[in-house]
Amino acid sequence: MASRTLSNNDAPMAEINVTPLVDVMLVLLVIFIVMAPLFAQALRVDLPQTQAPPLAEPKVLDVEITREGDLRVDHHAIAAQALPETIRNALTVTPELVVRLGADQAVPYGRVAQVIADLQQAGAGKLAFATEAPARASVAQEKPSRAD
Repeated sequence: MASRTLSNNDAPMAEINVTPLVDVMLVLLVIFIVMAPLFAQALRVDLPQTQAPPLAEPKVLDVEITREGDLRVDHHAIAAQALPETIRNALTVTPELVVRLGADQAVPYGRVAQVIADLQQAGAGKLAFATEAPARASVAQEKPSRAD
């Protein structure tokens, strides 16, 4: 058997031809650029007219945890042991009640978790968390300033 030697013509090609890949990517880019305005436009829908009354806003009960850890229900101080019973009573009057929980940011997470557990034990199925948007002045102050 004769051994075969590799010449320059028999060497495997180590380069990848990326031209077809670039062509396909450019075509896809053009398609997405052309289709993007179509995705942003809203469809016009002619809704039917009805005589139904508008839906009522849900009743919201505010539960707040102060910085000291004290509880307030609708801005009235309440003992922690009385919270489940107060929520149960409110839910019997308004079953669709939404409980909005607000806590000072300095309150430990364990205290907030305990209040959430008490609310769940009382049967509060709809729980919302109250937050506050940052003030525009404080957001502007947080931006780094350039020294020229």
